[in-house]
Amino acid sequence: MKLINPITQESHEAQILPLDADDYEAIANSGQFDFDWTKEKIYQIYKLTLNDEEEILGLMSLIDVPYELRIHLNLIESAKKHQGREKKLEGIPGCLIAFATRIAFNQGYNGFVSLTPKTRLIDYYVQQYGFSQYGRNLAIDGEASMNLIKKYLLS
Repeated sequence: MKLINPITQESHEAQILPLDADDYEAIANSGQFDFDWTKEKIYQIYKLTLNDEEEILGLMSLIDVPYELRIHLNLIESAKKHQGREKKLEGIPGCLIAFATRIAFNQGYNGFVSLTPKTRLIDYYVQQYGFSQYGRNLAIDGEASMNLIKKYLLS
């Protein structure tokens, strides 16, 4: 998967790995993340880094909900320097969400991923990633999930 520098259009190879126990201190000391990721330890947490680099660029926690055949994206965050108009790299949330949909396909859930967004982000998830709204929750599956995988993980 690739992340793009929005100024130079240079691409950088990235990877998503499970978060290691040693990573919590680095996250807390980096000043780049607002959420307390230690509260997510009971879930599956993944980190996005550039290949062969240790700096964590983005994080997500996932909850497997097998009785509903879905993965719930409980929390997702890009490092501060990769947010907003001045971001240094783009594609971090897209890669993380696409990775979650791939897990959902691998689990036999047809790519079904749900999340409960902040109200101001609903339109963003719908327009940017193809989520559909179901009350307070958003979800994606099937062809829309496969499109994210093709766009963010296979390009």
